Amino acid sequence: MTRRKFLIASASGFVIIALGTSFAGYRSALAIGPDEQQAELANAMNSAKVSLRRGFTASEREGQPISGKFEVEDGKLQLSVYTAKNGNFSEVIVDHLTGSIGKVESITEGEDLTHAKAQKAAMDRAKVKLADAADRAKGTVRDAVVVSAIPELKDDRPVASVVLLAGKRFSTVSQASESPLSQGEAWQSEGKERTWPRDADIL
Repeated sequence: MTRRKFLIASASGFVIIALGTSFAGYRSALAIGPDEQQAELANAMNSAKVSLRRGFTASEREGQPISGKFEVEDGKLQLSVYTAKNGNFSEVIVDHLTGSIGKVESITEGEDLTHAKAQKAAMDRAKVKLADAADRAKGTVRDAVVVSAIPELKDDRPVASVVLLAGKRFSTVSQASESPLSQGEAWQSEGKERTWPRDADIL
């Protein structure tokens, strides 16, 4: 599935949750569409028994996790993780109820491959795991669940976009200083209920 459809960005172009400042130079790997789709995802997240971190852990069998997200596909919630191994890329679907791997598909062409290569380049420069960076972001919003975590290189530094959901409210977090993917842990958070237009440029 083309991940570009599932990217969430703010109306101002401000990153959804960033381990950096903004995601303006790149068409991303994750997007949620209009209000109905946002509401559908928020409702579907109630059924998730597995965290994104656990999805990352399960997918390590297929390689290094380089991005991950919950999404609604054909009316059902699923947990998708991109992995990299020996120069190859895969999409791993993790069962959101049990944490077991449901299926693995090779990523060999198109935007998905472009995004996977960019994410791998960012993680090659990172000094912490993406799951750890997502957990740091989660700590900025009370009772939040991590919906997605997507890395990129910005100004030659690894940064990441992390989407949080608390109740029915999606939140935006941005880092105030050095990137947690490299060092430092300064964050600023801003709750957003209706922030993400269909065609915002981010990453």
